This record gives sequence, C-alpha cells and structure tokens, in this order.
Amino acid sequence: MIRKRRQVLSILLMFALFNTVSAQLKLQTGIWRGALQTSSGNKLPFNFEVKDTADRQELAIINGDERLKVTDVKTTGDSIFIHMPLFNSEFRLKLEGDSLKGKWIKHLGEKDASIDFTAIPNTPWRFFKDAEKAAFDVSGRWSATFGEGENSEQLVGEFKQTGSKLTGTFLSTTGDYRYLEGTVIGNNLYLSCFDGGHAYLFIAKITDAKTIIDGKYYAGYSAIENWKAAKNDTAKLPDAYSLTALKPDFKKINFTFKDINGNKVSLTDSRFKNKVVIVQILGSWCPNCMDETNYFVSGYYNKYHPKGVEIVGLAYERTTDFAKSQKTLQQLKTHFNVSYPLLITGYTPANGDPEKSLPMLADFKGFPTTIIIDKKGDVRKIHTGFSGPGTGVYYTQFIDEFEKLTDDLLRE
Repeated sequence: MIRKRRQVLSILLMFALFNTVSAQLKLQTGIWRGALQTSSGNKLPFNFEVKDTADRQELAIINGDERLKVTDVKTTGDSIFIHMPLFNSEFRLKLEGDSLKGKWIKHLGEKDASIDFTAIPNTPWRFFKDAEKAAFDVSGRWSATFGEGENSEQLVGEFKQTGSKLTGTFLSTTGDYRYLEGTVIGNNLYLSCFDGGHAYLFIAKITDAKTIIDGKYYAGYSAIENWKAAKNDTAKLPDAYSLTALKPDFKKINFTFKDINGNKVSLTDSRFKNKVVIVQILGSWCPNCMDETNYFVSGYYNKYHPKGVEIVGLAYERTTDFAKSQKTLQQLKTHFNVSYPLLITGYTPANGDPEKSLPMLADFKGFPTTIIIDKKGDVRKIHTGFSGPGTGVYYTQFIDEFEKLTDDLLRE
C-alpha cells in the first residue's frame, strides 16, 4: 500500500512539474518584433501578434492591413516550432529569457535554406522605436526602376503615408510585392514584408517630394538590387492581357495531368464541356498565386460555378517529385479550402517548363498566368500576373474587368 501511494505521489509530482514547464514555455501575448538577419548585415523586420486560444497559442503575421494566421505552434523542451500555413517554411526557435532566437527555414524542394532570426515581445514598432518626423510625404503613384541598364525593370509604386507610417506596394508585369509596411524617417524610406515564404526589405533616400534615389531592395538572405523612383500620377504597366499569347494557328490548348490524388484530368473531360473554363497556372511557392487562389475561392467560384464556369489549376512546383509536390499542394488546398481540381504537372517553374508542358503557348512571362476559355473551347484571353488586395484600386479594377469578361462569355 505504501509503495502504491508513493507511485501515485510520484506521478502527480511529475504531472505538476510538466505543467509548470509547459506554462513557462508559453510565449508572451501581444505584439512582437521579429527580425531576419540578411547577409548584407541589414535586419529585415516584421511584427506578429501572439494570442492565447482555448487549447493553444497562435500567431498573426502583420503586414499593413494583412493578418496572416498561423496556428501550428508547438513547444518541445526549451524549443518552439512554428510551421507556416503556406510556402512550406518553418521557424525552429529557443526561448531565451523573454526573447526568441533561432532559424527561419525554407524547404525548397531539393534543398533547404535558412536565415538567423530573433524576436522580442512587447514591441509594436517595426523599424524605429522613436520615430523622427518625416521630411516628405510620398503618398501616391511612382514610376520605379529596379536594376541597372539592360537588366532593369519598370515597376509602379503605390504608397500611402500617414505621419511617419508608410504602407503600399510595388506592381510589376507578373504581380505585386504584396502588403508592404514601414516608415519615413527624415528623408529616409523603409519598407518590409514577410509572409512565410518571402522576405522583402526596401530602403531609400527621398531628395524631394518627387524623387527617390539610392534605393536598395533586399530579398531573402542575400539578394540585393538597386532601385529608384520618380513621382508619376499616370504611371502604369503594360496591359496584362497583351503579354502572353498562343502560337499562330492555335485557338485551343489541351493537357492531361494528375490531380493531387493521382487521377488523370484532361481539358477534354466532360466536366469542362460547354463551360467557360479558367486555367490557373500557379505554384505553391508563388505569393501572387496565393492571392489569386484566395480570390477564386472566396468569391468568384461560388458566384460563377453555378452559372457554368469551371476552374482548373496547373501547379508547377519546385521539384519533379510527385510526392513532394503533392504535400505542398495539399497544404495550399487545405489552407484555402480549394474545391476545384489542382493538377501536378510534373514540371518546374524553371528552364521554360511551362512552355514545354503547354507547347501551344507562344510565350510565358511568369506566375500566375490565367487562361480564359470560352464555351466552344477556344482561348479568348490570357492574363499575366495578378494584382492582389495589397494593391488597392488595382485589385478592384481587375475584379471588375475579369467578372465582366466572364459575364460576356457566359452570355454567348
């Protein structure tokens, strides 16, 4: 009897100690400031909020108006593991005092890449604790040049500034840089973004209300590019419907690829016959593809599927390994609750693979690309890129144009 009592007491003591350790490993709730250490020595900052739920803690990554919910947060011993809901990346961290230290790791198909990461609690500021007054207001539209000489690219910057706080994005022919957030301090501009798969930092000097110079764009651990911009209220990009086309004498496309479950799906299947079909060329690694998928799932498909519209996604993952592609694509499907078929093409984004898989394409500019097919099976339009909700008016303009095109095709 005494031995049994001792055993019970030991079990109760172990249980109490386990609960105490677990409680100590809980992250402080509230706003944190995280920072990724780039090879240039610059820290790429972003904020996130920690909340307690009924049975666990969860995070929300903050970029401007965006809140990216992260629910997969686990503790083991003195370690904390945070798996991002998209882009197949994770944080492996240790809690040292009140702070977090460790690595952000991206799984890139055939290899992993990691960046040093630190985070401190009770820190709502992003770049500077004490904000110096802004010398200029950069709100509005800008013509931006990224890169030098023949390798330069023309983008459009769209910014909104309130006091020293700055939000906005850059738009390119293949999409946008999503929700950027930062500050203007004196005559210096700072913007950053982190979404679990992509980490961006922009810094520059403002010489006057119409000129930005000496810009540096840092992406991930080591990518660096120069940029500059001039205020231009009429700046615009080429028509997104004019960049990609079919080869001469082609009116249709065709393909057969396996879906996530391994079943073959062809554009000639009965489900697509006499329907307006949207072919979404995407990758689970592509941020603008995620914004497009969210648009299709959250409103478009429910509205137009009953009227005779089908969507099929063609995924170009970073590996030709079906099982690995299946895993990352399933994560996307689950996160957005995608109800239309997502096909694993077996091709990657590189080396002209999209054109190899769809040889009737005359050119392919980038991800996402959306092919609009009428009820006769003819390709009517091809749209390059996607301007997501972080672009404001560009996003609403796209929706208006895209849904008008759908209505017109349905009436035919």
